[in-house]
Amino acid sequence: MVLRSALVKMRVYYAAVEQVVAATDKREVWGAVCLVDYNPRDREGYICGYKDMSVPMGPCECDCPDAILDLLSPTDHDHQYAEEWRARCRDNAAERRTRCAKPTPRAGQTIIFDTPLSFSNGQRLDRFDVAANPRNHRTVLYRPHGSSGLYRISNVKHKHYQLL
Repeated sequence: MVLRSALVKMRVYYAAVEQVVAATDKREVWGAVCLVDYNPRDREGYICGYKDMSVPMGPCECDCPDAILDLLSPTDHDHQYAEEWRARCRDNAAERRTRCAKPTPRAGQTIIFDTPLSFSNGQRLDRFDVAANPRNHRTVLYRPHGSSGLYRISNVKHKHYQLL
C-alpha cells in the first residue's frame, strides 16, 4: 500500500510503500522511484512511459521529499546504495530550504553577486539594479549599475548574492 507519494517536477514519482511480510507479520516501508516521461504529442501514440526502481538500486534521482523519507524503514547495512541515496535526498532537501529562505530580488533593489557573472557579450558584471519586466509581471530584469541595458539572470537563487 502506498502511504505517501509525490510527483516532483513532472518527471520523477517518489513513494513510500508499506509491505507486510505474511510469514512474520513484520511491517516494512520501502521507497519506490519512477522516472516518468509524458509526451501528449507523440506521433506513435506513446504518450506516457515510466521506469520503476526501488531505493536499494541506488537511483540517480534524489529530490525525494522529507515527508516520504521519514516514513521509510531503517535500511540494512547490506543496502549501501539506499543509505547513500537517502543522504543525497536529505542534502538536496536542505539546499532547497536554504534557497527558498533567500530573499527574492524585487524591482527597485540593488543586487550584488559574490562572483561576477559572465554574459555572451563578453561582459563580467556583479552589480545590478533590479527592474520590473514590462512584459511579465512575475519576473524581473537586471540592469547593470549605471547602464541602460537589461539582462535576464536565470536561477538567481542558485547564486550567492546580497540585496541592498
